[in-house]
Amino acid sequence: MSKDGSPAARLAYMLDHIAERIRAATGWRRALIAFLAGLAAALALAPIYMLPLMAVGFSVLILLVDGAYGAIRPMRGAFAAGWFFGFGYFLASIYWMAFSFFVQADQFAWMSPFAMLGMPAFLAFFPGLSCFAAVKFWRSGWPRIFIFAAIWTLFEYARGHVLTGLPWNLVGQALAGSAIGAQTAAWYGAYGLSLATVLLAAAPAAELGARRTPTAVMSGLAAMLVGAGVLFAVGALRLSLPEPDQDGENFLRIVQPNIPQREKIDPNMWARNFTRQLELSKGAAPAKGRLFIIWPENGAPLLSEATTALQVLSQELPENSVLLAGAIRRADDRDGVERYYNSIAIVSETPAGRRVIAHYDKHHLVPFGEYLPFYDWLRVIGLAQLTPYGDAGFSPGDGPAVLNAGGPSFAPLICYEVIFPGAIYPNNNRPEWLLTVTNDAWFGDTSGPRQHLDMARLRSIEAGLPMARSANTGISAVIDAKGRILGRVRLYQEGRLEAALPPPLPRTLYDRVGDWIFLAFAIGFLVPAVRTSPPPMARP
Repeated sequence: MSKDGSPAARLAYMLDHIAERIRAATGWRRALIAFLAGLAAALALAPIYMLPLMAVGFSVLILLVDGAYGAIRPMRGAFAAGWFFGFGYFLASIYWMAFSFFVQADQFAWMSPFAMLGMPAFLAFFPGLSCFAAVKFWRSGWPRIFIFAAIWTLFEYARGHVLTGLPWNLVGQALAGSAIGAQTAAWYGAYGLSLATVLLAAAPAAELGARRTPTAVMSGLAAMLVGAGVLFAVGALRLSLPEPDQDGENFLRIVQPNIPQREKIDPNMWARNFTRQLELSKGAAPAKGRLFIIWPENGAPLLSEATTALQVLSQELPENSVLLAGAIRRADDRDGVERYYNSIAIVSETPAGRRVIAHYDKHHLVPFGEYLPFYDWLRVIGLAQLTPYGDAGFSPGDGPAVLNAGGPSFAPLICYEVIFPGAIYPNNNRPEWLLTVTNDAWFGDTSGPRQHLDMARLRSIEAGLPMARSANTGISAVIDAKGRILGRVRLYQEGRLEAALPPPLPRTLYDRVGDWIFLAFAIGFLVPAVRTSPPPMARP
């Protein structure tokens, strides 16, 4: 590429020169560049939201795969680049998982280094395999950008489903910090949003490192800026469309007690914790309509057995109110074996006073956190689940559900269940709002609780439904059907949030067809690559 005196040409020359150096990197330098690129991409997620770094990270990864394609062992080199990128990405974005092992430090602290390094190392196999597969169909110029985006997001989809799934920090989640950027998830879901995000983030590398003209080199950057502008303009347009009026008959009182985790799991503190939440729940209900009082996950352990607590609730809670409380439920199974369930209890007025009239049991449990896989084997070496209920932890419920507490129907979700796109309520049984109770106190004042909130916002956008979210230490929030936060109680603050229940939107396209639109786009990007042989690419 010739170098002339214009600023644009000088910038293009500099970028192209850097790209050639990245493509040519080998050995530990190549691994370090991939690792740092993953770290940079992770900074686009909550709470930093430095979106340009997503483009830096993925553009560098494209160049590293270019270098692998021109090497003697392209698939091995591509896998290594993807794995080191993924290790940096997940190390920077899920480091907070290690904090949970210090709540009961005497028992579990020794496991924290293994979790902090082991989980990113395992999750990095998905980016590694995506690069491994992509290089098989590699092309020069723009085609490889579409190939890479499709294969990357297909492996994200696999990550959300393999071994019970962990779709935490999908790339598209970077746009959930602002409702404007995430609105298109109502059409193609979080995986489709990831496809669009990766496509835009990798675009600047389309013509880099090939000694093209300055105009060609800059075309990728221009395409990214134009595409991002369109994405945000469409989001702004959707947010401006008319919305249904509130019915004025249903209200929320969301409680955030801010109870430290060691106190929350200590049975000697349960009575005090109950009183703390009750004090935040008191106060007259609206003159008309129904009030839903919401307590966080595990807010009332064994509530259905606590007759004294139910009597107190009968006396202290306002009339025309329903308590939706995170609870622990104990019951015998068909074989007479005592089981524990992570539940939501519906406590309503009856002629005999307040009673638990229905419950929902969490069905998507956290491995090693709420139950111990291969329990009979692992207990021999002294492993145990973090949650101290039952020898083997919690038992799973029957699956997603829609409940009614004397008002609009709702889908209950407990903590981790809100991270799964398209799996928040039964098919063809759409509720009128979403309820999430959670307890992120395990993870401290880190990026974890903030990332968790972003995933909740995406579920509201995908479903077109409002959400009430009660979190023990935060972030509690009321989220409207377009993912906007209408009110919140900030992290590590005690308080409560009062609001009218926002109205639902008409059924979204994503709610109707699920992930099929995303899958059609991803496969469509790959068909031309599969049908033709890749041309040779010059070695760096």
